[in-house]
Amino acid sequence: MRFQVPQFIEREARVVGPFTFKQFIYLGVPTAAAFFLYFLAPFFVFLFAAIVFLSIGFLFAFVNVGGRSFPTILMNFLHFSVGPKTYIWKKGETPLTTSQTTYVEPVQEGIQKPKVKLVKESKIKTLATHVETNK
Repeated sequence: MRFQVPQFIEREARVVGPFTFKQFIYLGVPTAAAFFLYFLAPFFVFLFAAIVFLSIGFLFAFVNVGGRSFPTILMNFLHFSVGPKTYIWKKGETPLTTSQTTYVEPVQEGIQKPKVKLVKESKIKTLATHVETNK
């Protein structure tokens, strides 16, 4: 017997028209606040506050950054800002200074260093020439 597996389970259900419940709340609360300001405040104050409130509501309802909603990003920012931080490395107060050390070879009498022969032509190149020309 086969069963149908539900798909798209990460997607929130549309409750109020084309909006999810969260989106409806994020847009409804600023709209209600603007509605009350229309009757309580002068028109220019109402207009400015309504634009600000509805912009913030739109930001919360529809903006995603990197696949995460704006309220999630805001909460992560606040937790990071307020929470304790662990510092792993701190720069010291004075920089470390090292003394310059010079090494001098000890001079031993009677022992001579082997001289290094400088090769003017590569042996591999010579060998490759011999293999190619059969000489």
